[in-house]
Amino acid sequence: MKNQERETLIKEYISAYNDMKVEKMLSPLHSELIFENFSGDEKTHFLVGKKAFKNQALEALGYFSERNQSILNITHQKSNSKVTISYQATLRIDIPNGPRKGDKLDFEGKSIFEFKDNKISKIQDFS
Repeated sequence: MKNQERETLIKEYISAYNDMKVEKMLSPLHSELIFENFSGDEKTHFLVGKKAFKNQALEALGYFSERNQSILNITHQKSNSKVTISYQATLRIDIPNGPRKGDKLDFEGKSIFEFKDNKISKIQDFS
């Protein structure tokens, strides 16, 4: 898969994420998607399949009143693409032992995307 094709899929996914359009987020994803989320050294999510990802994405809509990921850099490797992202969001709910409703989140993170059959087959998010 060419780098430009990878970037098109990544941008389609992130744009739908920012717009909170779950069905559009699913479009560039492989049916056997693997999704992992890491916060610090802790793995907070491990999902297999588009359906599991969709359910989590729908649940996450309730966490934020707004959210935005901006691509800062993309580096392509043979087996994946690494994306540095700037992330901003406003919480819609209180997080137990953490930020409160209305608090703004602002940080940089990294996502690693892998590809299969011209779709995104794996996403690893690190924050």
